[in-house]
Amino acid sequence: MRQHTVTDSPYGSLTLVADDGVLCGLYMEGQRHRPPEETFGAPDDSPFTETKEQLAAYFAGELTEFTVPLRLHGTAFQLRVWDQLRRIPYGETRTYGQLADLLGNPKASRAVGLANGRNPVGVIVPCHRVIGSTGSLTGYGGGLPRKQRLLDFERGAALFQA
Repeated sequence: MRQHTVTDSPYGSLTLVADDGVLCGLYMEGQRHRPPEETFGAPDDSPFTETKEQLAAYFAGELTEFTVPLRLHGTAFQLRVWDQLRRIPYGETRTYGQLADLLGNPKASRAVGLANGRNPVGVIVPCHRVIGSTGSLTGYGGGLPRKQRLLDFERGAALFQA
C-alpha cells in the first residue's frame, strides 16, 4: 500500500512516498522522471515522521547522514549505483567516472549517469553530489540551480562542523 505527503523545504515542496510505510520516493517540484501523482497512493502523514525530522535536521545543517529505512525500486545496476551514492560523504562530490570505477566498470560512466538521473529518493540518496569529470555540474533531475544550491549548502555547513 502506498501513501504520500508533501512537506516544505528550503528547495521547494518535497513529495514523500512510502511503500507499506517505508520511504520509496522523495520528489521535488518540477523534477524530471517524477512518477505520475496517481502512483503516490493516499495522502497520509503517518509513515513520514522520522523522514521529516531527518530532513529538517539536514536542512538546518545538523544532520550529515540519513538513516531512514528505504525501499528502493530499480534494476540491479540502479540499486548498485544508488548504494554508491549513499557512500559519498556529506560536502564531497564524485564524478560519474569515479562511480563507474567503484562499480568495477570504468566504461559505464554514462550508465551511471542514467541510473543517477532515475534516483527515486533525491537528497537522502544524494545524487546531487555527482559531477562531471571536469568538475562541472551536469544533469540533475531537480534542475542545475537546485543542485548548485545543495552543493553550496553542504560545503558551507561542512565548514561550520569542522
